[in-house]
Amino acid sequence: MKKGDLIEGVVREVKFPNKGIVETEEGVCIVKNAITGQKVQARVNKKRKGKAEAALVAVLEKSPLERTVPCPAFGTCGGCTYLCLPYEEQCAIKEKQVRELLTEAMPEGDSMDWFEGILPSPVVYGYRNKMEFSFGDEYKDGPLALGMHKRGSFYDIVNADQCVIVDEDYRKIVKAVRDYWEQKGATFFHRLRHTGYLRHLLVRKAAGTGEILIDLVTTSQEQYDLKEFTDMLTALSLDGTIAGILHTTNDSVADVIKDDGTEILYGRGYFTENLLGLQFKVTPFSFFQTNSKGAELLYETARTFLTEAGMKKGIVYDLYCGTGTISQLMAPVSEKVIGVEIVEEAVEAARENARRNEIDNCEFIAGDVLKVLDEIEEKPDLIILDPPRDGVHPKALPKILAYGVENILYISCKPTSLARDLPAFLAAGYRPVRGVSVEQFPWTTGIETIVLMEREGK
Repeated sequence: MKKGDLIEGVVREVKFPNKGIVETEEGVCIVKNAITGQKVQARVNKKRKGKAEAALVAVLEKSPLERTVPCPAFGTCGGCTYLCLPYEEQCAIKEKQVRELLTEAMPEGDSMDWFEGILPSPVVYGYRNKMEFSFGDEYKDGPLALGMHKRGSFYDIVNADQCVIVDEDYRKIVKAVRDYWEQKGATFFHRLRHTGYLRHLLVRKAAGTGEILIDLVTTSQEQYDLKEFTDMLTALSLDGTIAGILHTTNDSVADVIKDDGTEILYGRGYFTENLLGLQFKVTPFSFFQTNSKGAELLYETARTFLTEAGMKKGIVYDLYCGTGTISQLMAPVSEKVIGVEIVEEAVEAARENARRNEIDNCEFIAGDVLKVLDEIEEKPDLIILDPPRDGVHPKALPKILAYGVENILYISCKPTSLARDLPAFLAAGYRPVRGVSVEQFPWTTGIETIVLMEREGK
């Protein structure tokens, strides 16, 4: 098997996040975005240290697990991986992936009785409360498109006006915005030439309140009167209510949403969401769990783990706290919660959220966890970690472990990062006592996992 070879085989299993293990006559090969049981054709594009990787060319035979797909863009759009499977099968795949990763991270022969499997999402369609859509074209010099990147492509965009992981309001907004700018003849920002006007459309909608926030992201290379655009959006017949329409300028050459200045075209610059009896202000770029109903399940499960473990009412560190959701949920059973988050906008929102919910025992600090830990005088009795996808910063981990608290709760949005960090906790004398995955991202490869660790001999 060498680079450029065309191979055929059956997918034996799928490793996290989307690595199909394919058995071929030439040996085992990794084919991304394949499904267990499919017979696939793929072209080898990498070969190193005896391991081969190949790009999926065609599905020659469907998996016995597959069903009719509810979205016409599936397979072309890079957003979903498991939409062709029944939801229960997708959950089974993710549970198996996480269990295998955590088993490999534990000492050989250790029991995995503490891992409780997977909790399904309360909603599986229309669950997203945030989507970042890109402007572009579906093919070179084609008509204006607004949606998700085509699978495997940096340039091509697949229209998202029939996307099933968002609700009908999103679909109406996306279609209306694309049609409006197509009629205006506006250009999109070309990712190679770095010229053009339209970049992204950010839409956020609260599941609890129905409030919608819309942010048009453009360069400053062209000028338009956006009042007509605003009037078009406010005239749409939507189930939710538009709380604000914003215009963000981004002249960065990188293909990311960057705020070089935001103006409010209509309403206000945030929406409110309700979770577990608390209200949260969410701004365009601040972190907030993208599945509101799933987030309630996630945080309620985390809180239950801690309270059933008999946590003491002391000082809680909530590291990588985002807009302070779990900080405020832990406040009633804590003496004080100290949240640390590097995004200043999120910290401001967290402070306002605490005031809004009349919670006075939460303190939020803006800064890098690595540096802030050296500055906090109060020592923790409990530590909650909810780090970004890359996990806890390697230099911050020894500082966290040095506190020697009885319990550490780790909420992970990427199980490979959790598996990488777990041996450091084991070496410091911690052992997992409870763990569960919470399905927050139906049809995609993402999965959240909660692990409660207890210090031995506490």
